[in-house]
Amino acid sequence: MPELHALPATELERFLERHKASADIGDVNFAAQLREILQKAGELVPSESGSILLDDPRGKRPQRDLNELCFVAAFGGSSAGLPGRRIGAGQGIVGQVYRTGEPHLSRDVHHDRAFLTKVDEETGHRTRSIVAVPISIGSTVCGVIELINRLDGQPFTARDLLLLQIFAGYTSSALQNALDARRAAELARRDDLTGLANDRWLHQRLVQILADADAGGRECAVVFLDLDGFKAVNDTHGHLAGSQVLREVGFVLRRVVARDEAVLSRYGGDEFVVGLPETTLSQAVDTAQAIRAAICDTVFLDRDYGEGLRALHLRGAISASVGVASHVPAAGGTPARVAETTLLRRADAAMYEAKARGKNQVVSAGEMTPAPIAPPSA
Repeated sequence: MPELHALPATELERFLERHKASADIGDVNFAAQLREILQKAGELVPSESGSILLDDPRGKRPQRDLNELCFVAAFGGSSAGLPGRRIGAGQGIVGQVYRTGEPHLSRDVHHDRAFLTKVDEETGHRTRSIVAVPISIGSTVCGVIELINRLDGQPFTARDLLLLQIFAGYTSSALQNALDARRAAELARRDDLTGLANDRWLHQRLVQILADADAGGRECAVVFLDLDGFKAVNDTHGHLAGSQVLREVGFVLRRVVARDEAVLSRYGGDEFVVGLPETTLSQAVDTAQAIRAAICDTVFLDRDYGEGLRALHLRGAISASVGVASHVPAAGGTPARVAETTLLRRADAAMYEAKARGKNQVVSAGEMTPAPIAPPSA
């Protein structure tokens, strides 16, 4: 099998964000999946080169000819420069296969009106014959697998097309299995109510963040918050209202902490923890203040939140007491798991200090000095 060229793993994953997968990344090696797919295709129909193209689910349009297909993996001559290259779905043989969902056999591309010469012109490759079939997930065509030029120099045949069609079923199953595996891994990490990380995943990620901090000599931090007034909402409006408040706090955290590398978690009850890699104490306090202000300013349950559950427009009913602690790498430091426990305890103690000082404020660990806060919005 010739060398396989593929997009980096983090870029590949976005093309697999389909309906049955979550928006976050699980422990699935998509590069390995694609390598296996192309290896099997090459075994069935030995070819000089081949590629897999997928549409981008983030920019997908209902009018299929307006979409773009991206080369996500390729092998053979001139394939090194293909991953990441895009072609319009309204162009070429692969575009036709994608739009119609029908396989295509071109024994001689120079007599095929659908053939797009652009890629050959840009890569210097010489295409003579092509066989291409659609890739589907469920009932939806999401891409194309194509093989170019039989190794024996002869044109592809109807038998080659049939073999590749049979293989396309395997391809779809392999991709669906990868999506299902990622979904299962992701569900194991998520809090069912808020969609944030659960405490188990938080602990794993914090250990890794601390290990990376020690290895790179970069500070990291934790923000620990507890909601003020949450019990009163439960007692007055019921637990369904309280659950919706927790969901909306999750929305606030995602909006305020827009860093992919941060870990946002529901720690339990009405407690939340934010892990911040490569963040100083001062920067973490700024983030904590932004979180505190956003929660204080949010009108919770501002719209109907279920059948028969009318909007309550809870303004000023919920605030947050927030503790912040940082980890500064030092030579001969403690093991990451021990440091993780210590860091959380310090942030938790700072949070309780914020409660004791009147709530709705931020306190940093160490000196236990409350950070100045702006007055709540009117």
